[in-house]
Amino acid sequence: MNTSMNTRKTNAPPRSLDQALHTRLARFTQGLSPAAIVGAYMDWGVHLAMSPDKQLALLTRAWRQAGRLAAQAAPSWRAEAPEGAPCIEPLPQDKRFSAREWQQWPFNLIYQAFLLNQQWWHHATTGVRGVTQHHEALATFYTRQLLDMVSPSNFAWSNPEVLAATVKSGGANLMQGALQWAGDAMRQAAGDPAAGTEHFRPGREVAITPGKVVLRNELIELIQYAPQTKTVFAEPLLLVPSWIMKYYILDLSPANSLVKYLVEAGHTVFVVSWKNPDAADRDIGMDDYLQSGVMAALDAVTAITAKTAKKKIHALGYCLGGTLMAIAAARMARDDDPRLASLTLLASELDFSEPGELGLFIDESQLAFLDDMMAERGYLDGKQMAGAFALLNSRDLVFSRSVRDYLLGRPQEVNDLGAWNADATRMPYRQHSEYLRGLYLDNDLAEGRFRSGGKPVALSDIRVPMFVLGTQRDTVSPWRSVYKVHMLTDTEVSFCLTSGGHNVGVVNPPGADGGSGPARSWQLATRDADGKYVDPDSWLAATPTHTGSWWPAWLDWLNGRSGRRVVPPAMGHAAAGYAAIDDAPGRYVSVA
Repeated sequence: MNTSMNTRKTNAPPRSLDQALHTRLARFTQGLSPAAIVGAYMDWGVHLAMSPDKQLALLTRAWRQAGRLAAQAAPSWRAEAPEGAPCIEPLPQDKRFSAREWQQWPFNLIYQAFLLNQQWWHHATTGVRGVTQHHEALATFYTRQLLDMVSPSNFAWSNPEVLAATVKSGGANLMQGALQWAGDAMRQAAGDPAAGTEHFRPGREVAITPGKVVLRNELIELIQYAPQTKTVFAEPLLLVPSWIMKYYILDLSPANSLVKYLVEAGHTVFVVSWKNPDAADRDIGMDDYLQSGVMAALDAVTAITAKTAKKKIHALGYCLGGTLMAIAAARMARDDDPRLASLTLLASELDFSEPGELGLFIDESQLAFLDDMMAERGYLDGKQMAGAFALLNSRDLVFSRSVRDYLLGRPQEVNDLGAWNADATRMPYRQHSEYLRGLYLDNDLAEGRFRSGGKPVALSDIRVPMFVLGTQRDTVSPWRSVYKVHMLTDTEVSFCLTSGGHNVGVVNPPGADGGSGPARSWQLATRDADGKYVDPDSWLAATPTHTGSWWPAWLDWLNGRSGRRVVPPAMGHAAAGYAAIDDAPGRYVSVA
């Protein structure tokens, strides 16, 4: 254990006026820097004021849009007029106005006027000469958020679905919604989890695959899962989730458990369960997460499976756990550590130059604000991180949910993935600051400046075969950014693109029909070691599409790179210092 963990229980730094101000502001801004927002709008506003060409173009567009809406409105006054095509269609992902009630007058004009206004503001905040790319993205994003707040779908009097439900139920939907809102508000005020999550408790309803905790240190528990086949592949598999999530997303209810799927297929599976840090862990850094997390887990897996695996281990990392696992693989290659047999990365970025909309929250102003906000507590509250992710998709996760729950009175039933998502995890002050600056802001890993063990690591040193998964609708790790692994490594890379988002695309088990449902699909192609680069759009057009779950394809890939079948190893290895000390899911997963 390195020095920073030995000295992690330090006193908080002196509280400055900056910290006091920023901490209080953060309570009203959900952790967003007001200076970053004001700076973006100032940059945009000043350049727009000095661009008469852009102003004229916007004025012309406004007149044209008004004419289109007027032409649409004219026949709508006559009941006998045939229904025509709307003058503007919602974007494919916008389902707010898809119900047939929205196609009736006057609601068809109301939603079309809103969409035209939204379109006009998009053009107003983009394409203004001289505005920095980051400020343009910020201005566009926050303007869209403000417009979404006043969408006609959000109000009972302008939402025909709510009005129809109110008439049909005699107002019972509004009464049910009011009770739902009151219950949610009381739970939030008390710091209690959302209603329904109590039905998915780790170790009872989720995370129930049998196993043992074989290592516990101040940062992780390592879980070894009991074999479910008479023989297993010789090489074990180590799963490393992101440190910002509870590990049991990989072991949800039995039908959705990747761990169960692998164990039943004959693999010896180990999973890292990260501790939920508190104020005493403020000085834990990135190198601690690597050394006392990933490397400690690899050492334990090596010792426990030494008789059967011949020191060869398959490794899988998910999200930032994949980023950390790739750093470990590069470090092992640098240090001539040959233990890895393969590396699988699920929705994991290695190049952070284009992190998607998450990059909106990454600049010097925002990070300085976050540092001051974290300094008081010694960590970043997981609820604040969850709030940032919800803001990225506020239309569906905030506004549409509020309409469904509180106006229509139809709260959506919580499932295992939703309950996991509400189980927030904190991040230590030092480590969170280091990874945001080193990975996101400065892109040190992709550019060869990231240091581990005191020396830089290079992803191009990795020589083991890699399976890399991207998901089509990922706002956390956009698949084109994940695809950049091809430009950073020279090893064999099998890239798979699947339908779904950051979580649903990964938790994508085969169904009872073998996973052949038309709603799910995946594409897979392999680039040989030192093969030529193919750009993502060309790859997308040329790679065949398959329906169903990508899990079986990855399992075939994994099995093809595994050796003989052997008798399963024992659970733990007491003589080597890795005795089975607890039943899965262990203690750390339950630390609130």
